[in-house]
Amino acid sequence: MEDKKSKLAEIRATAFDVTVIMKQIGTPGFLESLTSIKDTVSQVNEIIQSLQTPEMVKNIENFRILSENFNDSATKMQSTVNVLKESGIIDKTVSLVDSAKSKIDSFDTQGSQGINGVIVSSQEMITSITGLVNEITQTVSYSKRSTIVENIQETIHGASEIYHTISR
Repeated sequence: MEDKKSKLAEIRATAFDVTVIMKQIGTPGFLESLTSIKDTVSQVNEIIQSLQTPEMVKNIENFRILSENFNDSATKMQSTVNVLKESGIIDKTVSLVDSAKSKIDSFDTQGSQGINGVIVSSQEMITSITGLVNEITQTVSYSKRSTIVENIQETIHGASEIYHTISR
């Protein structure tokens, strides 16, 4: 008998729960939620369908290939960097840059006199070379004209152009 009462109580509780659920199903908020869920499912289905088009499948494959290529490139770059480190080229380049920087800094500490000194020395050297070439040209001009003389004249002309370029 007690078993029947507990079963009857369960049935009543279940019927009450069903009544409450039925009342909630009829509310506008629940219907809006169902409509929203339906719209979301519809949009998800559209997205899935668009992802399955041949164009999108090809784009996804292209992204995969691109990603693989980036990974391969990164691996190759890392390998190249390791080889450069092992060969000492990077250290030598760093020391060369440091040396060049210290030379430039020494020009800065000497001010414009350091740079002017280099320019003046270069101009004097070019003037000396031009004078030497002129003397050689005069000596050779007494002898028979040959292709050597023409080469010397071209050299004089080239040295003169260098001098004019530097002195500007």
